[in-house]
Amino acid sequence: MGADADDKTPIPDDARPRHRAHGRLTAMRAERFHRLRAVLVRRQPDLTVLMDRVNKSHNFSAILRNCDAVGVLEANVVPPEKGLDVHHGTSAGSKKWVAVRRHPDISTAITYLKERDFVVMAAHVSDESTDYREIDYTLPTAIVLGAELHGVSDESLGLADLNVSIPLAGMVHSLNVSVASALILFEARRQREAAGMYDHSRLSETDFDRRLFEWTYPRLASARRGSERPYPTLSADGEIIRES
Repeated sequence: MGADADDKTPIPDDARPRHRAHGRLTAMRAERFHRLRAVLVRRQPDLTVLMDRVNKSHNFSAILRNCDAVGVLEANVVPPEKGLDVHHGTSAGSKKWVAVRRHPDISTAITYLKERDFVVMAAHVSDESTDYREIDYTLPTAIVLGAELHGVSDESLGLADLNVSIPLAGMVHSLNVSVASALILFEARRQREAAGMYDHSRLSETDFDRRLFEWTYPRLASARRGSERPYPTLSADGEIIRES
């Protein structure tokens, strides 16, 4: 994606190519760029969660952190009525790397996922629930996670394709929602790694380049977004290339 020759979009100080005169800064920038690229290569566009009115910010943030750890590209959420903010101490900055798509209601969210061929599974204990270890997570998978007190809503249960549960040996009937999400997501990661689904990028070239630029230069991307101008091209080490 190249920039016009007369592009006058100002470049923030942290995006200017100062590193040409500073070898150490060059190496640091290049190292970070290659790390960002390696992480993006492993992102899974067809593995996601749908948070069904999760109403505690530290759990919401912990789920996002779990998503980042297993390579989820985008999380889905139907916020509670009073809204919800990310708890920064719990999220460890994961909101920067996991996109959050908000939906107005559960029906809209699940319709969106099914139109994209996701198998929608609700984390819910019932007589019909399947052990989470017996699920094939190499298929496009969306895991519905409910609020702490009431669990997955009746509407979600009615629209989901199946229920999954985590067998417990003690007196408690369920795990904390962020803990449950970690167990299910890491089982999905285990299966997908065995299937080679992390070995190469599963994004289109255009989508990959766009997201890589946004990760590398977030402020410049924010300034350029909406201008209908393409992002500048990046060099192999993450430098912005001014095209003539």
